Amino acid sequence: MNKYEELFKKFDLNLNEEALSRKVAASVEKSAANHTAEVLKFLYSCIDLTSLGTEDSEESIFKLVESVNNFDSAKVGIKNVAGICVYPNFVATVKDTLRTPVRIVSVAGGFPSAQTFMEIKVAEVSLAIADGADEIDIVLNCGQFLADDYEAVCDEISEIRDACGEVPLKVILETGLLKTAVNIKKAAILAMSSGADFIKTSTGKVYPGASPEAVCVMCDAIKEYYKLHNRKIGIKIAGGVRSAKEAIDFYTIVKEMLGNEWLTPDYFRIGASSLADAISDK
Repeated sequence: MNKYEELFKKFDLNLNEEALSRKVAASVEKSAANHTAEVLKFLYSCIDLTSLGTEDSEESIFKLVESVNNFDSAKVGIKNVAGICVYPNFVATVKDTLRTPVRIVSVAGGFPSAQTFMEIKVAEVSLAIADGADEIDIVLNCGQFLADDYEAVCDEISEIRDACGEVPLKVILETGLLKTAVNIKKAAILAMSSGADFIKTSTGKVYPGASPEAVCVMCDAIKEYYKLHNRKIGIKIAGGVRSAKEAIDFYTIVKEMLGNEWLTPDYFRIGASSLADAISDK
């Protein structure tokens, strides 16, 4: 038995898709009670306001940052977003124009496919941090994972974790590509065991985005990991979260499965661009 089989044995991988669906349904049934002004305000404060388009430019990123700078928390009674998430080459633009205490989040490491040389991944992460990134989001190498090359997956995350230093690292599992509950949970276990501070659902680019079932599996993995290591791992939900109702459904799953300790921007994020407007208009 190799070390990864030993690692997986510490977690419950006896997952039944029907039981998972029932578990999700039971949580989502409770979401109506969480559809309150206070929950919506909290959710806004957990948003990583995201711009990851091919058409991004210094001007468009400047406008995004200005919308955050000009956000009047006192007027609307809502705390500002948690972060602004951009490509590495725009981190300096955000750093130079941001005038409010919002974190600068950078995707890096060959986002969104993770298909490039390891040296480039590390360099990209390092350059983003040098330009002012407060957090780094990378994509787990799904090709290696699906080929059962777990050692390569873990070595890559560990090396990038080292390059991050004290900067928090989020690892995107790309749950829509992994598809099965067992795959999603194994990927979460590998990411957390390799130093991830957060696990994140999706890039939102090619494959299906966040689903309640995937978030449920990730919460299970986080809970079991915490029991084993007494280390809290955050969860970031991204990929197609556009409406307040969807956000509240995901909030409810996290609340039911991980508890109120995780309901803080330090451990709960939503990556979105349109969600901010959907919530602030409520």
